[in-house]
Order: sequence, then structure tokens, then C-alpha cells
Amino acid sequence: YKYVFLSRPRRFGKNLFLDTLCEIFSGNRELFRGLYIHDRYDFAPHPVIRIGFSGDLRSPAGVKNRLVDQLGINQKALGIACRREDVFDSCFAELIQLAFEKHQQKVVILIDEYDKAILDNLDQVHVALECREVIKSFYSVMKDCDSYIRFVFLTGVSKFTKTSVFSGLNNLEDISLVPQFGKICGYTGEDVRHHFPEILENTEYVRVEEWYNG
Repeated sequence: YKYVFLSRPRRFGKNLFLDTLCEIFSGNRELFRGLYIHDRYDFAPHPVIRIGFSGDLRSPAGVKNRLVDQLGINQKALGIACRREDVFDSCFAELIQLAFEKHQQKVVILIDEYDKAILDNLDQVHVALECREVIKSFYSVMKDCDSYIRFVFLTGVSKFTKTSVFSGLNNLEDISLVPQFGKICGYTGEDVRHHFPEILENTEYVRVEEWYNG
């Protein structure tokens, strides 16, 4: 796939999985010595853009500031300076193109908690809708820069319809409920029983399953 979306609950290892993807696409083969992928991927280094949502997202201005900050961090990491650093969507488009030109490799984009700006404002719906428009314009940049992009992976807690946020990404593949990717991050029940027997000793495991299965 080229554009992939994965929904999982919070504290489920999504960020760790993005760290893993980042190291793979950055070409750090030695980190994977002894693991399945080590001899099955060429580890050609790609420029990686990593966006994470945290901090004050209680207003559209807060979301814009967060995006500008994140793009600034990526510019520094990639050794690139955007001409319009203060305009998040223009800067994002420029960053993708300049990263491709500088490294002569297509760009990988990893986005963690794509929906946090909306979820943080469910108690003030009008603000949530405004924040949705901000991130929608940010994500739409990727459609126009498709020729420079190798791979995009987005994570979130919830799934929104493609028309509401990802209207420009018609080829976005949602793997959240695809059995093939069921164990891509987080723990299985078998993992928990095997690795944490002492903790589970006096636990009603049926209740644990009731809370967490699915």
C-alpha cells in the first residue's frame, strides 16, 4: 500500500510502531539484525517526515501552531529551510518537494494521532469543526505531492469518513480491521497471559477480556 490508516486505542503501541517504520525507512538495517525483516528489505534510506499531535489543541490557532512547530522540527532534521515557515500547508508541500530533491528519494510521511485535534474538542463542536478544516487542508497537501511520496502511514483512535478529513486521499487503505494486520501493534491475549502471569494471578481474566477485546 502507499497510503495506510490504522485505528487503535490509546496506549496501544501505535507510536512505537511508527518509530519502527521510521527506522526501517531511514535505512537503519543493523537495528533489525536477527529479526524477520533484516534480510527481506533493501533498507534504502528515504527522507522521513514525522508529525505528532500533542499539546494545546483546544483552538484552530493551537492546531496551526502545533503543525508549524512540527514542520520546524522536520526541517531541522532534514537540513531544509522552507520559505513560508509560518504557513503550515505551504510549508508542508515545500518540505516534501525539497526533501525529495535533496535526497533523491521519495518521501515517507508518518502521522501519529491524526484525529486528536478533533477528539480534544468534542465538548465544543464548533471548534472541533474548525479544527477539522485545518487538518483537512494539511492532509490534502499530500494529494498534490503524490509524485514525491513513497509511503504514508497515519494512526488514530477513531475512524472518520474519507470525505470529512481525507477527501483528497481516495486511495487510503484502512487496515484497522483487516485480520492480516490484527497483531501489528499492541498485545494479544496470549501475549498477556505468557508475559504477565504474576500480575494476572488474582485477576478475573474474563473481566479483562470484557474490557479490552475489540
